[in-house]
Amino acid sequence: MRILLRVTFPVEPFNTFVKDGSVSAKMKRILDEHKPEAVYFTELGGRRSGLLIIHMEDASQIPAVAEPWFLTFNADVEVHPVMLPEDLARADLGALGKKWA
Repeated sequence: MRILLRVTFPVEPFNTFVKDGSVSAKMKRILDEHKPEAVYFTELGGRRSGLLIIHMEDASQIPAVAEPWFLTFNADVEVHPVMLPEDLARADLGALGKKWA
């Protein structure tokens, strides 16, 4: 399953890691472990944030994906299943609409 992982970093300890030069190595370690399909860093609500697209076979993988962010950066982590257009097409919304109309 394709997952959108939204990671939001608090000012601390992130600022400390930027100042001591360790932030890149910490980030790389986590990203190398996750092997995301895509990664985007941005600002969300005035806070440093990352959006990652990752693949999970099972919900039991959520802790392995979330804990490195929690433990390394004290980050907030949200996990959202997402679909490609072809996934949505396989859902057959037309049939669902007729069933529930």
